[in-house]
Amino acid sequence: MSRRSFLLLGIATITAMRGALAAGPAPAIAKLGSPAPAFEVPDASGRKRTLAEFRGKTVVLEWSSSTCPFAAAQYKSGRMQALQRWAMAKNIVWLTVLSSHPSRSEYLPGPQAEAFNRQRGGAPSALLIDSSGVMGRSYGASTADHMFVIARNGTLAYAGSIDDSDSMDPKEVAASRNYVRAALQELLAGRRVSTPSTEPFGCAVAYAG
Repeated sequence: MSRRSFLLLGIATITAMRGALAAGPAPAIAKLGSPAPAFEVPDASGRKRTLAEFRGKTVVLEWSSSTCPFAAAQYKSGRMQALQRWAMAKNIVWLTVLSSHPSRSEYLPGPQAEAFNRQRGGAPSALLIDSSGVMGRSYGASTADHMFVIARNGTLAYAGSIDDSDSMDPKEVAASRNYVRAALQELLAGRRVSTPSTEPFGCAVAYAG
């Protein structure tokens, strides 16, 4: 049985956290090649952040989770933090987004979310607390590590998984092909993203039930 088939059937680690793979994307207005949906969401300190404030810059949106083992593997491998720092050194904005609803066990209010992100070594430009789920649903973010890249002209250039590992194993993550890094490198070189869309994997975003 393939890893994806195994996950779709469900495994104890995921079901214990209500993190079964998402059956499909949330209703969304995000569309590749079109302007990325605007948002106004507080960061972990309570400051309102908007897409408009980053006009003219490449922006990465990383949906994450405080409990998902797929997201944890990305950080345990060190690849997510390294990519964040690499991107920011290139003047790319990196926004980590938590869309867990306050009614869900995965939810962390701002200060706790910031402490959690520091503990795992996260280094984004900002940590957004999308507790209403409005931002996540507008992008169709369905899983932790669902990634979106917005080009400097404001259009959505990439949407999908962080890499091709489909794994909770940090060693497999470390050896994987990273789609987001590849997309960013192509945009930095003035080229179109050659793989603009992939299938996200991982634990379902904990929107309101």
